[in-house]
Parts: sequence; structure tokens; C-alpha cells
Amino acid sequence: MIHGSTELVAIIGSPIAQVKSPENFNAWFAENGQDRAMIAVDMAEQDLATFIQALRGWKNLRGCVVTVPYKQVLAGQLDQLSPRAAALGSVNVIRREANGRLLGDNVDGEGFLKAARAHGFHPEGCRALVVGSGGVGAAIAYSLCEGGVRQLVIADLDQPRAQALAESLSRAFPQVQIGNQYESLGDFDLVANATPVGMGGTGEMPLPGVLLETLSPTALVADVVTSPVVTPFLELARSLGCRIQTGPEMARAQMGNLGAHMGVMPQDA
Repeated sequence: MIHGSTELVAIIGSPIAQVKSPENFNAWFAENGQDRAMIAVDMAEQDLATFIQALRGWKNLRGCVVTVPYKQVLAGQLDQLSPRAAALGSVNVIRREANGRLLGDNVDGEGFLKAARAHGFHPEGCRALVVGSGGVGAAIAYSLCEGGVRQLVIADLDQPRAQALAESLSRAFPQVQIGNQYESLGDFDLVANATPVGMGGTGEMPLPGVLLETLSPTALVADVVTSPVVTPFLELARSLGCRIQTGPEMARAQMGNLGAHMGVMPQDA
């Protein structure tokens, strides 16, 4: 139940119906007796500047989670970014200060690694492939480098964007071998789809089928897509004997990080 006294947080993106954050946050608020609630905001891109201006004066809204496709565009409209958000040029969470200042961070990578570690994956010395160099892909790639992977390969149809990310990460993590060349998936300890491919039950795959058949059964295969929970990509990986990590697992793992940045829950929630 939302009251006049209820503190709000929001999640903004487009489309928004597939996101799991409202049910996760609202369940936690209810279970912990908090007079708080999360609302979902499906916003057109041309109206984002108006929304940000409204957010500055929205006194009972503590912050906002940002999802696709606005993680990068909103980063340039805030008053301050965390060092990693500045390095990535994207945000996935905004805190509204009492004076209306908006502070952004990006905890996508932290949430991804938290979920991956629960599956027994530890990045130190590993080889990883990230498909997608947009907001979430860049955040995952950054955290993998920070976590100590030996080699990172970034695959994206948008080659200039992927190359720009690789160059940026190479400057920040010179000890990691970063590139975009690979012929097989067999040597990767982690293969992650960080694109919307497969969302909504389209049946699409983020990589060609011939390539997917080279997955090592010892690899962890992950997807950021939240609906369906088990994408065709993950279903195929599971049939090959791989451990899989779903989008909702990543979303749940980072909830405490998101809530802590907005000041509405502890980081270990």
C-alpha cells in the first residue's frame, strides 16, 4: 500500500514491462516494514531532460534505477558521477540529494560478478567473452578487468563502439589482454550476453549456432536478459552441460548495491 508518507524510488527505461526490480524492491520493502515503494517509468527519450528536471524537485523520490536504453544518455545529465560511472560513461542508478543534486553510479558489473561468484566463477586468471559493448556490457567488462581476468574479448556488431571500449579498458587495466578476435568459445571460462538479443521470446541468439556449439561444458554462460528467464542462448548452453546465470539472478544480486546508492537499503540486502 502506498501512502502519502511513502518514500518512492523509480526505475526508468523503455520498454519497462520486462524488468524485475519493482517486484524485488517492493518485496524487500514489505518484508522489512519499510514505508517505501518502487515505481516503473516507461519514458520516451525526447522527454528525459524534462524527467531529470522533475526528479531534482521530486521531494519524496529518493532515487532512480536506470535500465536500457538510457544508461549512457543520462550519464551526461547528472551533477556528479562515481569514478567507475565516469570511466564507463554510463549510469544504472541515480541518488537524489536533499538539495536536488543528482549523483550517478554504475553497479551492473558488481551485480554480475556477485551472481557469477555464487555459481563458483572467480575472475582471477580467467578468460572471458562479453557480447555487447553498450552500457551493461561495458560495466561487466570493467568489473571483470577489475576482478583480475587474464584475457577479455569484446564482441559487438558496432565495431567502433567495441574498439573504443577496448582501448579505454586497456588504458585502465594494462595487465589484461583485451581484444575482439576469437575463433572458438572453447577456451573461455565465461561467456556473457550483454545485449537485448533474446528478449521477449524472439528465439534469437547473440552468437551464431556453429560457434555456440564450441562452448566448453566447464564454462559459465550468462545472460542479462530478464524475460524470458531462461533465454534460448542459456537453454542451449545448459544442454551442452554448462552452468548458466540468468538475468534475474544478476538483477537480484545487485539490488543491495542499487538500494545502498539511493539510501533506501543496506548493501547486503
